[in-house]
Amino acid sequence: QLQLVESGGGLVHTGGSLKLSCTASTLGNYAIGWFRMAPGKAHEAISCITKQGESFNYMDSVKGRFAISRDNAKNTVYLQMSGLKTEDTAEYFCAASTPLCTSSYYLVEYWGQGTQVTVSS
Repeated sequence: QLQLVESGGGLVHTGGSLKLSCTASTLGNYAIGWFRMAPGKAHEAISCITKQGESFNYMDSVKGRFAISRDNAKNTVYLQMSGLKTEDTAEYFCAASTPLCTSSYYLVEYWGQGTQVTVSS
């Protein structure tokens, strides 16, 4: 059983930045992705990174503003978010899949509990 713990969410104004963290006791060979769920919407895949550091971006609206990174020594994956917009308001989840990245909600093996990001104008 892999337990993922997100942190770093909060309330920011438009144009602001936040850095989300996803930590586990060990990430092992899991690829870790970030999804978000806005009110009234389904989970959307944002990006994912493999153990080897290969990353994938799935959401056009955040390209150039969000960046995923991974520190295997710290068993932590980050999502650096900048230029935040009100439409980025959502609950953000990290998710584990083995060993390849996935953008599919149904192929995720483990989910974190989520962290809320609220962007106000």
